[in-house]
Amino acid sequence: MSDEHAGSVLRSGPLVPQLEQIFRSRIQQAQWAPTTRIPSEAALATELGVGRSSIREAIRLLARDGLLEVRHGIGTFVAAESDLEHAGEFTRLLRRSRLLEVFEVRRALEVEAARLAAERAQPADLERLRRQLSVRHSHFEGDVEKFVDVDLDFHTEVVRLSGNAVLLSLFESVRPLLRDTLVELMSNEVGVPDTSHTHDQLLTALQESDPDAAVAATRENIDTVLRKLRVLDS
Repeated sequence: MSDEHAGSVLRSGPLVPQLEQIFRSRIQQAQWAPTTRIPSEAALATELGVGRSSIREAIRLLARDGLLEVRHGIGTFVAAESDLEHAGEFTRLLRRSRLLEVFEVRRALEVEAARLAAERAQPADLERLRRQLSVRHSHFEGDVEKFVDVDLDFHTEVVRLSGNAVLLSLFESVRPLLRDTLVELMSNEVGVPDTSHTHDQLLTALQESDPDAAVAATRENIDTVLRKLRVLDS
């Protein structure tokens, strides 16, 4: 990702993961060369139009991953090239662990939502959901971020059809993190499985008011990706 005008590409939602990715890209692309000192927190906060606390947390995460070294009273430095190679492998393993955890939470929320939606959804609701699914399928091979957004629109609607306001609030609270996770997964991992058929199966189950089939389709959708993540994480 180019960050020539980084402030303009920051999206709504959690800032720290976005800042972490911007800084990570600068290191990977050698804009911040090995062993050199990076700009101060104040300078980065001004450049990106965010608070210093967000900058500090993003730096802390990269330091934890071994990409940066914080020398108190002196500044923050990029790791040596040999250390960056080691840190890069560690970071990939850590990223996959984070992806796995997010998908485990997603599974817990969406399975129950699908069961309830099969019992409570009305015909007018399902017509709207059918249109959203059509939009989702039409974007599958297009821009990753746009596809993730329309995919999550579909899943948010399923959770809404559960009729459970708490479930919907929980899902909407984790949606920004889930979005970042899905974009990262689809942008960086090879062979992410196409689960379009499980989405079709879920819609059919909701139309037939079949909770068991709705749960099965949701589990297959999420577990297909979870299995891949667990293999990568092993």
